[in-house]
Amino acid sequence: MTTHPTQPEQPQNEALLTLEGWYVLHDFRKLDWEAWKMVSEEERQAALDELMTLRATWTQNQADKNGSTAHYSIIGHKADMVFMFLRPTFEELQEVEQAFNKTKFADFTVPTYSYVSVVELSNYVHAPGEDPYQNPSVRERLYPELAPYNHICFYPMNKKRSGADNWYSLTMDERRTLMRAHGMTGRKYAGKIKQIITGSAGFDEWEWGVTLFSNDPVNFKHIVYEMRFDTVSAKYGEFGDFLVGNLLTDEALGKMLSV
Repeated sequence: MTTHPTQPEQPQNEALLTLEGWYVLHDFRKLDWEAWKMVSEEERQAALDELMTLRATWTQNQADKNGSTAHYSIIGHKADMVFMFLRPTFEELQEVEQAFNKTKFADFTVPTYSYVSVVELSNYVHAPGEDPYQNPSVRERLYPELAPYNHICFYPMNKKRSGADNWYSLTMDERRTLMRAHGMTGRKYAGKIKQIITGSAGFDEWEWGVTLFSNDPVNFKHIVYEMRFDTVSAKYGEFGDFLVGNLLTDEALGKMLSV
């Protein structure tokens, strides 16, 4: 009778318990320039005034520590601008989206892309028994205040789940080691780049959204390129489109919309 060698039992992989903070909506819009230019200057100003009023409520919302908002132009054909909203609940996230959609200005925009997620921190390194939500540095990352950096970069990403490059077949220790090395690369850009990682499993098409802010856009190129050499990205990373742009201050917004 032919016998077959016993196959070693595969270790059961532990799912990573993540930490979640504010819910996030990236709302990308194109401006209907033809319609915008066809209406009177008075109508354009009324629409702009309404948007400015709404932006003031977002500023107050941030001052009240009840969320945060960023508004940037986008370079290229994918969109003209992005609104990034962070709110404590799904309901509040939808409310701020609907409030914008009801404005006169929204009538001149066309949605081109959106991304729904939640601010996420991996729980690879927190000490057993520690309540990370009571750690001030953790809370600062889970409930971030979006400072007015000059530039933004957003992209979605996945970890591969195919063949020998299946991230989810690795053990917790293997993933922890790889992510620690990946994080060391990111630390080189402390003070140059603010990074917000948002998880979207079950929320949107990709698994994570990465939003980077910097006062020098070349930093986006440098950090993404350097991280491509980390095993986490080189072997297991899949990336969507990159969208980049410039901060829309009141002055910049007025200049952008002038015709």
